[in-house]
Amino acid sequence: MRYQKFSLRILAATIGLAGSAVAHADLFVIANPATQITASEIKEIFTGEKQIAGSVKLVPVDNGPVQEAFLDTALRMDAPRYNTIWTKKSFREGIIPPTVKSGNNDVIEFVRRTPGAVGYISSNPPNGVTVVRKY
Repeated sequence: MRYQKFSLRILAATIGLAGSAVAHADLFVIANPATQITASEIKEIFTGEKQIAGSVKLVPVDNGPVQEAFLDTALRMDAPRYNTIWTKKSFREGIIPPTVKSGNNDVIEFVRRTPGAVGYISSNPPNGVTVVRKY
């Protein structure tokens, strides 16, 4: 019985450490090279307040595995608040919320090939995208 309790504590601690490593990983906001935006516009873009940069329609894209860390770090909000913002925008203004991609590679490919695309990744950005900000 003691061994089981000890094992469960070790397992819980290990899971907790793994989770905190993900939460503290670097995040990079990336954009299609044809998209001209600044770091100060990130929150406006991901909350639907800014939809156009120059003559290009902005297309924000979420990265499912690191969305929680991005929301906390970059936007200073939790997922329920973020979802509420987009639900209201969708119904009131007809704005489509960001598509959620399944990981870094999907976000990178989408941003590379989509004019106006802005996303975030937890790996070093490759060539072919513009780094807007590192968190």
